[in-house]
Amino acid sequence: MAENNDSEIIEHHDDEAMEKMNRPRNDSHSFMGSVTASERDGYSSTQSSHRLLAYSDALISIIATVMILPVAHTKFQDNEELTESLQSLLTSKIAVYLMTFLIVTVAWAAHIRLFQVIERIDDTLALLNLACMMLITFLPYTFSLMAAFPNNTLGILLFCACVIIIGLIQAVIVLYGFSHPFLLNEHIQLSENQSYYRRHILEVIVRVPIMCFFAGIFAFIYVKLSYVLLALVIFIPYISQSMKWIWTKAIGTQVEETPDSMLFYTYYPSEPLSKERVEAFSDGVYAIVATLLILDICEDNVPDPSVVKKQFDNSLISALQEYGPEYLAYFGSFATVGLLWFVHHSLFLHVTRATRLMGLFNTFSLAFVGGLPLAYQLTHEFPRGSQNELEAIQISCVIIFFAGLFQLAMWVTALFTERETLHPYVHHGGREHAFMLAKLLLYPCVALGTFFSTCILSRFSSPIFHLMQIAIPFAFLLLRLMVQVVLAVLRWLFCPKTTNGRSALLEEDEARVPFTDIVT
Repeated sequence: MAENNDSEIIEHHDDEAMEKMNRPRNDSHSFMGSVTASERDGYSSTQSSHRLLAYSDALISIIATVMILPVAHTKFQDNEELTESLQSLLTSKIAVYLMTFLIVTVAWAAHIRLFQVIERIDDTLALLNLACMMLITFLPYTFSLMAAFPNNTLGILLFCACVIIIGLIQAVIVLYGFSHPFLLNEHIQLSENQSYYRRHILEVIVRVPIMCFFAGIFAFIYVKLSYVLLALVIFIPYISQSMKWIWTKAIGTQVEETPDSMLFYTYYPSEPLSKERVEAFSDGVYAIVATLLILDICEDNVPDPSVVKKQFDNSLISALQEYGPEYLAYFGSFATVGLLWFVHHSLFLHVTRATRLMGLFNTFSLAFVGGLPLAYQLTHEFPRGSQNELEAIQISCVIIFFAGLFQLAMWVTALFTERETLHPYVHHGGREHAFMLAKLLLYPCVALGTFFSTCILSRFSSPIFHLMQIAIPFAFLLLRLMVQVVLAVLRWLFCPKTTNGRSALLEEDEARVPFTDIVT
């Protein structure tokens, strides 16, 4: 049965690949027949945006993730209480990391939506995109200034200036794209409401620069209000949608977005995002986090030759034995990052389309994944058996728990719109659904169990934590077998045979009842 499911997956992906190969060719022929000679020459000088978008995704994922370095490299004293140090971190460095990660991912999500409208590029668009990327990569520096000098207006003004210029560049890209329709996607090319699309997209783009403009003005009047306005930038889509819902309920009528079906820039939770770009950005974050772990090993765990000669009689093996806990923490942390990526990879194998709400949960999950280098540093920073070590391990459990929990939230979100977002073989109640749910529940459940175990058995907190990191990879290897055994037992206990001799659970499995029907 597993082989049949795998063959269905392979055949489906083969069909998707053939469809992607044929679609651009058919689209270009259908459109090129209705354009002038000058437009046809302009189209021939363009190219696909795939490489530009891959470069942009890699750049943004690096910028968003490396902001954890100032937090992870914070040095603690052995006699210093971790709780006091953690309070100072939460008020400055961790807050800056989370705010930077979320703001940068907001810029990345806007970049996704923009280049879902513009599907082809020329040299002008490539240069405009590079200018936009340069300003996005400068945003973490402005946040560092804001964290170091929270009452100084310079950091706020620099950030607001960058966002305003980014908005202006995106507006120029939109105007340029609509002035060259062969650069747009086919839905807009064939639409009779291009002017409405252009106006609507420009209105959405300028909202963030306008908010940053007012935040810059309030920086001279009341600094705290400026920070509130900047924080609202992250939640503009959801505030806008809530206000629209309230207005609709107040007037009692539903206002249409556009005379024809509008797919992008709607602020709806079900608005489609590019699945490929969500995967590419996520893979970049996981790869960078895994790389940061080995950088710490190379930097801190290479002994000085003079120390090896004096203290260990030129025995490098004896010197390296001092770093045993660090190596154990590194391998455990790398296994955690790798398996969280494996779960993320498995989830998106079943997803046909990513939505805005799934992208939001993915961002939160990646933000906690980015905190894993901090967890690695904390788990071996303090003496064995100390209170600081216990609290550091509990912080690591919390980071792993929320990283896995938001992955589970993505899956639940996909189930509510499974006809549009999931492959048909992963319907609610099916075997593949049960297996995927077990994968997603493994890390949150184990991290939560480890947290409470360390509370009860505080003396053995470090062995418990490392045992959890080592045992989970074996649990993943045996997971499919365990799920099949559990389903078989449940089928034997609770599902009687039908008249045709088949299990009722199998017939329900084939019925493919949507998750939304189960909820309602």
